[in-house]
Amino acid sequence: MTLPMALKCSRFAVAAAAGLLIGAAPMRAESPSQPTRVSLQGITFTVSSRGEGSGRQLTIRTSGTRKPIAPIRQEILGSVTGVEVADLDANGLPELYVFVTSAGSGSHGSLVGYAVNRGATSITPINLPELSGKAAQGYQGHDSFAVIERNLARRFPIYRPGDTNAKPSGGIRQISYQLVPGEASWQLKPVRVDQY
Repeated sequence: MTLPMALKCSRFAVAAAAGLLIGAAPMRAESPSQPTRVSLQGITFTVSSRGEGSGRQLTIRTSGTRKPIAPIRQEILGSVTGVEVADLDANGLPELYVFVTSAGSGSHGSLVGYAVNRGATSITPINLPELSGKAAQGYQGHDSFAVIERNLARRFPIYRPGDTNAKPSGGIRQISYQLVPGEASWQLKPVRVDQY
């Protein structure tokens, strides 16, 4: 059983009042019949997904680039729960962030991301690293993602030993990531961990 969306939003509203989530964007539920379009700096991404159950096909179309870019199609495990466009590295070229939530009681979050390359003629994947170390302690899913100013924020409830899936008691952890260049793709590098 997942946490109700209203409960998630109310917890983040409290965090926003505390100054932790300035600029947070609301999550958008998936609507498979209506693609989501987001635009920035003259480039538009159109995101849609099809399928039933846990396996779906995600399609990303890009327009406004100097050269046509073929649609990207890939399998995802779960549903699209949010789509945002941003320029986290402030290089004048947008990135697309598609937030995916897995089916089942854990509702584990994942990210599909792409960045427009210099020259606006191609796009490159963005990698979100696996949770590890102290940041992963007490993690059992129920993630939410949002672009906050020039960072990507990932938030989830913290479970203590003995907590039920519906009643985490350890508060909320928020990990902030910056976008940095990698060898073959862009990387989201964790730069800050907050707990409240």
